[in-house]
Amino acid sequence: QVQLVESGGGLVQAGGSLRLSCAASGSTWNRYTMGWFRQAPGNERKFVAAINWSTSGIYYADSVKGRFTISRDRNTVYLQMNNLKPEDTAVYYCAAGGTVVTGGRDPVWYGMNYWGKGTLVTVSS
Repeated sequence: QVQLVESGGGLVQAGGSLRLSCAASGSTWNRYTMGWFRQAPGNERKFVAAINWSTSGIYYADSVKGRFTISRDRNTVYLQMNNLKPEDTAVYYCAAGGTVVTGGRDPVWYGMNYWGKGTLVTVSS
């Protein structure tokens, strides 16, 4: 069993930066791919970034490449978000487990086993 707790959301002006954290607890967290999805009001949840614990493979959605950086340190995954835009406004959810498949415009991450409760990021114009 893995528990995920996000932190670091807030209100920032366009062009600003935020860093999200996701702390994992439980006995098997280091076996999983971990990362982030986001869901804007009225929209479906979308993939943002993921990091594979064992291979250190890193994956990004095309919309955040060059602006967001995912990293890990022991049981915590971070998402450094720079040059934020109003369209980045969403609830950001940490996830763990599953498989990331590449080949299309964006990686596809499916089969996640665990989710955090989410943290709100609001970017004002």
